[in-house]
Amino acid sequence: MTRVAQLLLVLAAAALWAASRMTWVQVGSFDGLGHPKTSELSGSAWSTALIPLALVVLAAAAAALAVRGWALRVLAVLVAAASAAMGYLAISLWVVVDVAVRAARLADVPVADLLGTERHYGGAILTLVAGVLSLAGSVLLMRSAARPHHETARYRRRPAPSPDQPAATMSERMIWDALDEGADPTRDPADPDNQGR
Repeated sequence: MTRVAQLLLVLAAAALWAASRMTWVQVGSFDGLGHPKTSELSGSAWSTALIPLALVVLAAAAAALAVRGWALRVLAVLVAAASAAMGYLAISLWVVVDVAVRAARLADVPVADLLGTERHYGGAILTLVAGVLSLAGSVLLMRSAARPHHETARYRRRPAPSPDQPAATMSERMIWDALDEGADPTRDPADPDNQGR
């Protein structure tokens, strides 16, 4: 489950990076001297948080290998918050009534020279997809934090062999446990000379 969550987070980071390279808004301007000019604002220019959010989810994908329990839950909450921010950045391109003033400022165009703006929604859609992927990843991380890990159970100390259990039927792990306790697993456990030190 953790591996799937990591894959989703890596895909979300890749989608955010691609969205940051795409054109979000085109700005047309004319200063009255030369020809009309068109400026393109990429996702990283229009929404400067795209690259930092991509780095956050990428770091979370790597950190999921190292953390467990409550730390993994905190990580899942942080990823969920990042996915909410992605959704906000994407949807804001649709809901903002007029982007002309902000687009002119970002393109260094005087508002008096502005001819018009055109929105391109491909990057916003990709950002929304990244938000959904990272949200799914955070849910899987939360579920993974709630389940017991087999790795912990695998290395849990096993009980010492009983006196009537011969060494031939002991597993390799039980033999090592007996040696750690200072006992010789090839000798009779009832022998006083075979007690752990």
